Amino acid sequence: MRAAVLHDHGEPLEIESVDAPEPDPDGVVVDVEACGICRSDWHGWQGDWDWLGIQPQEGQILGHEPAGTVVSAGADVEWVREGDRVAVPFNLGDGSCHQCRNGRSNICENVRPLGFVESAQGAFAEQVHVPAADHNAVSLPEGVSATDMAGLGCRFMTSFHGLAHRANVSAGDWVAVHGCGGVGLSAVHIADALGANVIAVDLVDEKLATAEGLGAVETVNAGEVEDVPREVKAIMDGGANVAVDALGIAETCRNSVMSLGRRGKHVQIGLSTSDERGQVSLPTDLMVMNEIEFIGSLGMQPTRYDEIFRMVATGKLDPGAVVSGTVSLDDVPEKLAAMSDYGTEGIPVIDSF
Repeated sequence: MRAAVLHDHGEPLEIESVDAPEPDPDGVVVDVEACGICRSDWHGWQGDWDWLGIQPQEGQILGHEPAGTVVSAGADVEWVREGDRVAVPFNLGDGSCHQCRNGRSNICENVRPLGFVESAQGAFAEQVHVPAADHNAVSLPEGVSATDMAGLGCRFMTSFHGLAHRANVSAGDWVAVHGCGGVGLSAVHIADALGANVIAVDLVDEKLATAEGLGAVETVNAGEVEDVPREVKAIMDGGANVAVDALGIAETCRNSVMSLGRRGKHVQIGLSTSDERGQVSLPTDLMVMNEIEFIGSLGMQPTRYDEIFRMVATGKLDPGAVVSGTVSLDDVPEKLAAMSDYGTEGIPVIDSF
């Protein structure tokens, strides 16, 4: 099969022929119909995250936002069948650890991050293997396209989990989203659907315009103001109820925390780069005095995907709205390179392999 393979960090991925996967006894093989290209793939391509133990090595197939059709299943798979159309979470759980058994499989004790480790080759390929398929493969509802489902990949799911489950965003809350890439635009759209008033912050006017189209009631161009938190607080007197760092650099993380009002909640979705290596200094005294919460959010449990599907069915959420366009597998190296200068908008999706 054809796949985009990593050979050297920072060097273009090679499109080449590799062996197609075979299913483990508890796994399935999925014909990939669509796969999002995510900034997390860019991190892996750059060689980030060795401090987390998930730095992709030579021979790794990246790609972690797939949807497609099951073409083969292992002997121990009970519920997933050949011909099923499925989505696949990026943080593959084993389905049996304490966290998985208690409904928190997004933080599985034996998690395998799809596309980042050798044992979980990714979906920038014609086919992808899904272990523990009865747990990880999520059936797609009728009418949800593979492209839209790829748009629902890690960025949309992580934003939904962070806002709806971790921060408990509700009607009338003011939510400031710092960074309007794929995950940030997803957060804008989701917060709006949950009834919040959204302030979008970015350096690029085109991305801010897209955020407005997805429901932002106010925008701040961070390159045109001296003090981003002050601008946010001027819009919402006293500060935001919830703020999201959707990028993962030190500046956006601190701006997010400092744009909150009393008892505000900061949601960290963006993971850091090699500049931060997972370490960001924070205004801890301010956080204590204002009782600010710092909340991490990773992925979303497959058992809760139906919450999003129900909102899609009624038109409250439209994952396709954050898909910026479709590309072929051959375009992946160029799309990843463009992310180095933040040269992509929304979520590009591969639909031709």
